[in-house]
Amino acid sequence: MGDHPKKKSVVLKETITLDKNLVRTLDFYRTDSCFLVPGYMGDCRFLKVACNGRPIKSIGKIPCTSTHKNVNQPALAQAWRSFTDYNPRNGIYAMVTQLGEVLEIYNLKTNFHVTLFGPNGEPQFSTSENHAIPDGIMGFLDVKVTDHYIYTVFQGTSFKDIDRTLQQGRHSEQGGRNLYVFSLNGKPVRQYILDRPICGIDVNEKTHTIIATCVESNQPIIKYII
Repeated sequence: MGDHPKKKSVVLKETITLDKNLVRTLDFYRTDSCFLVPGYMGDCRFLKVACNGRPIKSIGKIPCTSTHKNVNQPALAQAWRSFTDYNPRNGIYAMVTQLGEVLEIYNLKTNFHVTLFGPNGEPQFSTSENHAIPDGIMGFLDVKVTDHYIYTVFQGTSFKDIDRTLQQGRHSEQGGRNLYVFSLNGKPVRQYILDRPICGIDVNEKTHTIIATCVESNQPIIKYII
């Protein structure tokens, strides 16, 4: 799509029909030569997809333990649903799990890959009719790869606490108050504890600012100086 300056609207420029084997394609990132698309069927971690919508290459595996290896693959992929970001300048593609506490880093220029498990470990879940039922904790909410660091928003609230809060008729806070910063190879660098829960972020390292969204506020756009 492109901007239409007079009508202040967007104009459709092109439609790409994705291959029928690309099921539940929820997000993507454009590189110089292809699209990066997370894998939602469980047979890989993400795919490279040509500009005509056809898969080129499947990359990575879901890094689960033996506990869940016999689980239906689509259900496993549901449980490992991740937020992703890609920086074309350094080739870093990062994935953070919505459940549990797992960060995966792929350097598409050097083929470096690392999977890091936080204290809460991998996503916990049960299955029902080939669907994943979340358990454990709500994990990451967003990730942003800059030229120098990887920024993530982390919640860390257990589903038991969420259910208990709702049963008591109270509001369960939406968003995370923890902002974790990692090096590009996954080394923890810094942690910020925020004054309110946030969901999405954008980071500008030149101005040392973070723009965040907060669904708990009537003013949902927040600016932080870091």
